[in-house]
Amino acid sequence: MDKKICVLHVAEAAGGVERYLETLFKYSKDKVENILVCSQNYDYEKFKTLADRVIVLKMAHDIEPSSDIKVERTLRRIIKQLKPDIVYAHSSKAGAFARIADLGLNNKVIYNPHGWAFNMQQSAKKQEMYKWVEKISAHFCDKIVCISNAERESALRGKICKPSKLQVIYNGIDLEEIEKAASMSRAQLGIPEDAFVVGMVGRLSKQKAPDTFVRAGKLIKEKIPNAFFLMVGDGELRGQVENLIHQYDLGSSFLITGWVDNPTAYMKIMDVGILLSRWEGFGLVLPEYMACGVPIVATNVDAIPNIVKDGVNGMLVGKDDYSKAADAVDRLFEQPNLTSSLVKDANNIVKTKFDGKRVAQNTELLYKELI
Repeated sequence: MDKKICVLHVAEAAGGVERYLETLFKYSKDKVENILVCSQNYDYEKFKTLADRVIVLKMAHDIEPSSDIKVERTLRRIIKQLKPDIVYAHSSKAGAFARIADLGLNNKVIYNPHGWAFNMQQSAKKQEMYKWVEKISAHFCDKIVCISNAERESALRGKICKPSKLQVIYNGIDLEEIEKAASMSRAQLGIPEDAFVVGMVGRLSKQKAPDTFVRAGKLIKEKIPNAFFLMVGDGELRGQVENLIHQYDLGSSFLITGWVDNPTAYMKIMDVGILLSRWEGFGLVLPEYMACGVPIVATNVDAIPNIVKDGVNGMLVGKDDYSKAADAVDRLFEQPNLTSSLVKDANNIVKTKFDGKRVAQNTELLYKELI
């Protein structure tokens, strides 16, 4: 038997990156020895069954010099000790950790930003700072994986690196797991059986625009009295979101679940799935909605139009345009034939384009190309 390729993955951010790694490990374990160095935010017990080895390091999400230096030293010691063929860094903070820790060591380095930090909605000064960090760091890795064509185009516009260093491997999802996942029942969640459930899965953060979702919810409720709103996730804006819900007197029609292990079980009871991101490197929840047979309303930003074609497999609206988002939901409520058409096309697209097995296969080919 051929010796497995040894890949040491470094990951700080959870959420979408965590789900990406779950699928990647599941479909590559026969040919790749996956070692995960992750932050304290990861589910250690779950990854013990998926990876060959899991090492947890306490990592700060923001820049904390004293803590970050300790992580760098520990990570460099781990790389020296384990001698992986490839170090694969996921997201910007882990990307910086891994590339610095690996300087001068004898292996290949891959970096996947999972969405460029310089595309975030922030001041022009901060955007330029992130671009320069990425440009400098790009010299210290062999390949940069972009999760969509939009991400590659952003890198080229920003002159992050030479085109040959960029490799597009479209994101994918575990279709087998989604298909066999049991749905939550409305009774379990206290949702009326006759409710029209409008859902959002994602972090309650500025990027995912939960405030826009609530504002749209106010207008939706005026048009669809039996509408119920389900927010699956948690985050730093939860308090603000809850205040807005009560300000609009929507408390009896809203449920925020917090973080859950099985988001697709909640998607399966939705009548509409929403993603109103202000910026988005990919939006993993979009193919998950498709696989669950849920029609989509999403914002027309960054990589989202690469996934959702307006009027074909979903509906697109402008960033922060809660009025148009509400109108789109109302159209889906009023036009069952439109909903059926969108869901049918989405189901075909997700099977041909967003299968997680393909992500693992393409990633393995990249490993082999590098070593």
